[in-house]
Amino acid sequence: MRRPKQGELPFHRGTWGGRRPRAGRKPGANPLVRHRSRVKFPGSHPFLVTLKVLEDSLRTVPVVKEIEETFRRGGERNGFRLVHYSIQADHLHALVEADGREALGSGMRRLAIRFAQAVNRALRRSGPVVRDRYHLRVLRTPTQVRNALRYVLLNARRHWAKRRGNRVLPGLVRLDPASSARWLDGWRSGTVGPEEVARAVDLPAVRPARTWLLRVGWRRLGLLDPADVPG
Repeated sequence: MRRPKQGELPFHRGTWGGRRPRAGRKPGANPLVRHRSRVKFPGSHPFLVTLKVLEDSLRTVPVVKEIEETFRRGGERNGFRLVHYSIQADHLHALVEADGREALGSGMRRLAIRFAQAVNRALRRSGPVVRDRYHLRVLRTPTQVRNALRYVLLNARRHWAKRRGNRVLPGLVRLDPASSARWLDGWRSGTVGPEEVARAVDLPAVRPARTWLLRVGWRRLGLLDPADVPG
């Protein structure tokens, strides 16, 4: 008798499975922020993030106060910290820190949800608020961090100047009340008046920085001038 031979299962070696070019979920028709794979997590660096909204209605007193209060309650949790922010008409800029990739992802999801809920409460409405995924940039050098601080905290002056043909009137150096500028202790001596100092005694809506770049590094390049216009 012939000894039986063990057969082989006919595994399919076609187009399914494995790493291959152009694999994975395809983007939508017109994505505002493309979903790219993250590089190795730089835990010692802060991040500049931007959230865009569907309406041009953020810079009103009720909305700013509601957002500020929700940031005050939830600005730090599980290794994620909101260090600075500015609220513009249709977007939010923020400087954040995170202890790991998961802390960054969950922290940004939570921040976006709380931010959207605050906007809806202030406007007494419901529905979507954020337009798309947040845009994120890693800040790796003291120069990048200093420029990001200027860009975030003085962003209102930048928009104000652009609307007036890049003309900025002298003396308009009041810190933006729709930002965390009043809680920054990195303004040049004598450039912030007593009114701004008095406004800064309320409970901050942000948390102290822990990364060296955002605590110390950027200061070695010079403190900020509130009369500056970034960009």
